[in-house]
Amino acid sequence: MTARWRIGVDFGGTKIEIIALAPDGTPALRRRVANPRVYDAAVQTVTDLVAGAEAELGHTCTVGVGIPGAISPFTGAVHNANSIWMNDHPFDQDLSAALARPVRVENDANCFALSEACDGAAAGKRVVFGVILGTGCGGAIVIDRTVLPGLHRIAGEWGHNPLPWPTPEDLPYPPCFCGHAGCIERYISGPSLAADCDGPGCDDASALPARAASDDPRAKAALTRHADRVARGLASVINLLDPDAIVIGGGLSNMDHLYTEVPRLLGRHVIAQRAVTPILRNLHGDSSGVRGAAWLWPLSDRDGLV
Repeated sequence: MTARWRIGVDFGGTKIEIIALAPDGTPALRRRVANPRVYDAAVQTVTDLVAGAEAELGHTCTVGVGIPGAISPFTGAVHNANSIWMNDHPFDQDLSAALARPVRVENDANCFALSEACDGAAAGKRVVFGVILGTGCGGAIVIDRTVLPGLHRIAGEWGHNPLPWPTPEDLPYPPCFCGHAGCIERYISGPSLAADCDGPGCDDASALPARAASDDPRAKAALTRHADRVARGLASVINLLDPDAIVIGGGLSNMDHLYTEVPRLLGRHVIAQRAVTPILRNLHGDSSGVRGAAWLWPLSDRDGLV
């Protein structure tokens, strides 16, 4: 089989990033442009980026794209995208037609998890659960370097299950934008952590670790509650999926308590004799999404370009 060159596209709300991976997985080219935020123009922008990259590389590549939403298995169109102008369009079909080849499109959290499972923090692990902790709380499942999207394309969306084993200070369950109450996201996302520390209207948690290190009692207490809540949420994932590793990404992923305190607390709720699931800091950082999009075409796949 001819060695495969891959292109990955991170289709974000404000920017579109492209990366080309050589057959050995090393980055060979990288570009970033503004997203025009108009559907037809955005499809053309991706098309032009791919054409330009291939001309520079001298190779025809497979193309994978990560988007902030999912392709509905029922309509074939994008849904649940926070870039709402993408919703109800058959993005994968339109891009495939424009590029005259098959294109693979996945949720950006799935691309993050795939990147970290292929050659990132969880390389060599068979079952990987990827967590995005930022403005929201996303998740994804990768098995044998392949994304598990699920029947409804929602596999891994742990953030919209209710926070398990609630304590009195967790109650009453707060309402969530999804229409339910008590969702894990409403307790452990960045804005929720900030509000828990400093009150309603606060949404930036980035300074909390430094404040806690300076003995700010409110910051220390908020991070303690956060670690316990994250541990409870992940314990329910472990009890159901029992992954070989959990990798954390997103804006909160550099907070040390996620790697020092959460593993210590898992054992309270995991039903195994001991909880030994590694909780890992991501290796590729902001590059994980675009790299994972490229890895949507694995080495063994024969139905794309080779």
